Amino acid sequence: MTPTRTETLSLTDGRTLRLTVAEPENVVRGGLVVLHEARGVTDTVRGLVSGLAAEGWLAVAPHLYHGAEDEPEDAAERVSELSGESVLADTDVAFVWLGQRGVSADRLGVMGFDLGGSVAMVVAGSRSIGAAVTVGGGGILEPLSDGLPSLVEVAEELACPWLGLYGDDDEKIPFSDVEKLRDAAADAPVATDVVRFEHTSHRFDTRPEASAEAWQRALNWFDSHLR
Repeated sequence: MTPTRTETLSLTDGRTLRLTVAEPENVVRGGLVVLHEARGVTDTVRGLVSGLAAEGWLAVAPHLYHGAEDEPEDAAERVSELSGESVLADTDVAFVWLGQRGVSADRLGVMGFDLGGSVAMVVAGSRSIGAAVTVGGGGILEPLSDGLPSLVEVAEELACPWLGLYGDDDEKIPFSDVEKLRDAAADAPVATDVVRFEHTSHRFDTRPEASAEAWQRALNWFDSHLR
């Protein structure tokens, strides 16, 4: 696996932002911002960053919980404090970081699981980047926090190609909500797709076949749209 490292950036407003980063060994195909799950920057998130780098993508995961440990005990409270402005500001920093390393806007993408999947769609509705992938993103009809929009609100405003990957047996997200999201996204002015996986719960990594297919679909989506 490609090793990850953590960088700390000083922001203009006096805050600091940590980034977990992994770089390809050879030619960089493009840059991907990886958005972490509700539990924070877990080993799974680091593995995702590392895996994307192994596929040739310069990958960077901003730590959205400022001043917290990588896996804070008060994750639910941290989620409730997030706002659209704060997550967009942090992903913008990550996009700038990638741009400073030679990645053009049309080769920028965003991907996330769980909370990160929801945030990835918020970003896709507000930023002109190359593509976005949401895996198991909640808050479809009711937002995850008072400061974030619901995903059906974002769907018609999508500004880049967006792929949603969901498990049919997700105890947190009813498949009926996923179908409403599919319908809403179909009206967006960009390419969209929603794929549901049978016998798959919220965490794809508990079912290897679904995990492998979801991973390949995500890579194919970025291959198709980031050129």
